[in-house]
This record gives sequence, C-alpha cells and structure tokens, in this order.
Amino acid sequence: MLSAMQSSHPLPPPTVLVLASGRGERFTASGGRVHKLQAMLGDQTVLQHTLAAVRASGLPWHLEDIGHPGMGDSIAAAVRATADAQGWLVLPGDLPLIQTATLRQVAQALQQHAVVVPVFQTQGGPRGHPVGFARSCREALLALKGNQGAAPVLRALVATELIVNDPGTVTDIDTLQDLERASAIWAAR
Repeated sequence: MLSAMQSSHPLPPPTVLVLASGRGERFTASGGRVHKLQAMLGDQTVLQHTLAAVRASGLPWHLEDIGHPGMGDSIAAAVRATADAQGWLVLPGDLPLIQTATLRQVAQALQQHAVVVPVFQTQGGPRGHPVGFARSCREALLALKGNQGAAPVLRALVATELIVNDPGTVTDIDTLQDLERASAIWAAR
C-alpha cells in the first residue's frame, strides 16, 4: 500500500506563511527610521517584494501580521489560521530577494519529505527560508511559542536539505547594513 507521500497523485500545494508580525528592533537600533518591512528597496517596500514573489509562485498563502510575543507564536497562529492546509512554507517577511522558483522548489520537495530546508549553494551550506513542513508536522507547529521559531520542530525531525542557488533564501533584513547589501544584490539583477 502506498502512503500519501508516495502516491503517484501529487498532494495539494502547501500554504506559504508570510510572517510579518515581528517588532524589527534590530533594524531601528541600527538607525532605521521605519519598521524594516516598510523600508524601501528600490521602488517597493521589503514586504511588498516578499509578497510579490509569493503571489507569483501561484501557491496559496497567508500573511500573519498580527503582533505576537515571538516567532514561534506567529508560526502557531498562522498554522491555526490555515489548519486545512496540506503543509506550510514558513517565510519571514523580511526576505525581499526570495525567488519564486525557490518557493516552488521547496513546495515540490515537500511532496516527498516531511521537512525541507533550503541551503544556499552547497550541501551543509547556510540554511535559509522558506522552511517547508508537511501536514504531519501540524501539531508540533501549533505547539510553538517564544522566539525560537520552528527550531524545536527541526531538532525533533530529520530535515531534508534542498540545495538552491538563491541568495534570497539567506538575505534577510535585520539592520540598515542588511538593507544596503540587499539593495546591491537587487541592483545587480
């Protein structure tokens, strides 16, 4: 008997959870005058770039922008809001350079694995986002709290590393210097 993960019929796509409820304190501490998600990168805000990539992927998505005490709480709330999803791609809203193709690659890999983590350029390289979780991870994601994000779930399960050539998976905006680095990458595209 084939399990759903081995079936020749693909599962419905996972839902992208765009996390946009953090306080962005490191950004303002570095001299930022607005919340990091509202900072301009070219002619759009950081969050607008992230959402544009998500929309272009064609995957279902949910924006979690209600304030929560920590990233774990945000993930749990977003999973609760999309409880019928077949899986989730956890994507912080401060990754404006994420490529649409990467979102689709992680979603595709999630058809065969319970947890998928993109790594930049080489096996064992820098881990990035979005991290994909199959529906079987639902209860563990709903139990998340605090600032560790989904780290407790990742420690409890074996994550499959997916090598991607997308600097957007590891280019988050936490400081003004990060924004300057992202601007240089954006300008070079």
